[in-house]
Amino acid sequence: MENIFDIKTEHDFLAASIRTFRCQYDNIEVYRKFVDYLKINPEEVRSLDKIPFLPIEMFKNHQILDKNVSTDLFFQSSGTTQMNLSKHFIADENIYKESIYRSFEQFIGKPEDFIFLGLLPSYLEKQNSSLIYMVDFLMKKSGKPENGYFLYNHEDLFKLLNDLKDKKVILFGVSFALLDFLDFCNSNSQTLRFSNALTVIETGGMKGRKEEMTKDELLVILQEGFKTDKIYSEYSMTELLSQAYSLGQNEYQCPNWMRILIRNVEDPFSYEKHGKTGAINIIDLANIHSCSFIATQDLGKIVCDKFQVLGRIDHSDIRGCSLLVS
Repeated sequence: MENIFDIKTEHDFLAASIRTFRCQYDNIEVYRKFVDYLKINPEEVRSLDKIPFLPIEMFKNHQILDKNVSTDLFFQSSGTTQMNLSKHFIADENIYKESIYRSFEQFIGKPEDFIFLGLLPSYLEKQNSSLIYMVDFLMKKSGKPENGYFLYNHEDLFKLLNDLKDKKVILFGVSFALLDFLDFCNSNSQTLRFSNALTVIETGGMKGRKEEMTKDELLVILQEGFKTDKIYSEYSMTELLSQAYSLGQNEYQCPNWMRILIRNVEDPFSYEKHGKTGAINIIDLANIHSCSFIATQDLGKIVCDKFQVLGRIDHSDIRGCSLLVS
């Protein structure tokens, strides 16, 4: 297959997607069975909306992997030990590294220009996290001695952030941990005095640790707490090798090898018009050796050339996903 990172036009993306679909139909057993069950002829698929999207739940019970490769490397979703967790097997980690680098460079800047700090306790405490792998990779590319992770040592993070106030710093943080850090600052009358060089990238995730709130509410709290408008968001998941970024307003942009489609919640084989809310389908062509076409349980909508993430599908509205899995 040609290099997906060289995609420039919509025609390039469509052509690469159709070739990827047919290749994965031939070589990924679970996906082929899924397509056959739907009675879809791969040779008749010629547009993005005709490609079958594999329910993301399949990663919990099946190894989604090209039959021609083998690997011991996998990423695993976060959750409790009692949960059945998704596993994404990675045949070529260099693809993931290139996807990480190019996405970050496209939307944020060259990793070499930043100091990277991670406030990601729930992920550091688990093994096989794709998010930790991503931040580790960015730290290595950066090569700055100040790079590092923080669990619950908020005082140390506060001191370091103030010491670095004249340098370009990226703080990756899971949502509840960022809010906990601001609570620490407020309860200890600590005033953050950062320059505009600080960028906070929240990665989502309350995990029952905080009262649920909308993304817009979260962004306002973080902007006021960190005294900066540079509150960005990163959207990805264990089952993807690519990342979309929002530079504000909860509006995400995809790299050239990734696309979002919005499916009808109750009919998984029909799609919503731009501006209407539905469930998010993702095309990630970096998933060359697993599955590039994934039906998630996230709600969202497309606005112009960007998309918004609006929450999760309520269980009362999950009939469309059930149709896909059954």
